[in-house]
Amino acid sequence: MLNNIGLPGLLLIAVVVLVLFGRGKISSLMGEVGKGITSFKKGISEGESEVKELDDVTAADLPEHTDRGTEPATDLKADKKQV
Repeated sequence: MLNNIGLPGLLLIAVVVLVLFGRGKISSLMGEVGKGITSFKKGISEGESEVKELDDVTAADLPEHTDRGTEPATDLKADKKQV
């Protein structure tokens, strides 16, 4: 349906919107849209910089891993010999 609008159709829609809302309302709306786009781009760049900072953390900056996981605290073979 929207594939056949063309340039005359778009101009007609623009004129109708201009008549209904007025020039001042449309310009303020476009200003708000511009501020929103600027804020969105700023947020994206701040997010990318945070990710880059986290990627720069090296293994030396991290605490040493001391958890031995599921390893037993004693040697089971030695315990069996004592029994």
